[in-house]
Amino acid sequence: MSSVKEQVNFTDNLDFFARQVVDGFLTGLHKSPYHGFSVEFAEHRLYNQGDSIKNIDWKLFARSDRLFVKKYEEETNLRSHILIDTSSSMLYPFDSVNQLNKLSFSLYAAACLIHLFYKQRDGFGLTFYSDQLNFFSQAKSNKYHYNRLMGVLDKMLNEQYGKERKTTNFSATITDFIEKIPERSLVIIFSDMMNFDAQSNEHIFESFQHLRYKKNEVILFHVQDRDTEKMFEFSNHPYKFLDLESNETINMNPSQYREHYLDLYDKFTKEIGLNCNKYKIDYVPSFISDGFTQVLLSYLTKRSKLF
Repeated sequence: MSSVKEQVNFTDNLDFFARQVVDGFLTGLHKSPYHGFSVEFAEHRLYNQGDSIKNIDWKLFARSDRLFVKKYEEETNLRSHILIDTSSSMLYPFDSVNQLNKLSFSLYAAACLIHLFYKQRDGFGLTFYSDQLNFFSQAKSNKYHYNRLMGVLDKMLNEQYGKERKTTNFSATITDFIEKIPERSLVIIFSDMMNFDAQSNEHIFESFQHLRYKKNEVILFHVQDRDTEKMFEFSNHPYKFLDLESNETINMNPSQYREHYLDLYDKFTKEIGLNCNKYKIDYVPSFISDGFTQVLLSYLTKRSKLF
């Protein structure tokens, strides 16, 4: 699929922003080689033999010569839960003025997904986690729930700075999360995965295995800054690096360590990808600078495989 350039302005009005992005994405989707992609929203579905004729949309039939029935809220056919890592490492790039940080990117992406869920009348829930569950909502599909979660995302967007430092303990929080979702769901996770040493990395994938054991489908959006985190592109002079979670600092010239860093980072991401493949988790590297098209397309691709 050719890239659909997102001509949108970032705004605190997340509902307006999400409408812009989703409408632009769907327009581009139908103009792309994926024009046959099934994106039938919940207002209508194709008529099946045995359906009550009282729900047929005859006006739509007159325009399309195809029988569609009106769908209602109780026909929701998918429950999706968005989990967002809100640990302090997600605030990177911390001092950027014209660029989103990893947390802001995740919040905007979640708003776009929730708008798409709402258009399809799929149930959607939202969870923030760090070393504990900081916020959780059940999956619902009504307008009140939509407005509430947009408000929660907006509040986090505006209050992300100035909070106490937070670490991540996904393994400790996932059990609580699973107990709150007794029904099979699509679980969508936004995280930079930057908080784990070798041992805790093993534990987190045990948590993913637990999610899959409960028959949940999982998409992991690995949120990254391409230039500095993946490519380690810095000017050739000393920098002071700050760990946003531990507050530890180190002084060094990154150009002297770039080759070693790139080797370690490559091993790090490959290990995540291999573990995701092992547990049949959709692994999607998500770079802030790439926008939200890949996030939406990955979700629709996953949804099309489930139904």
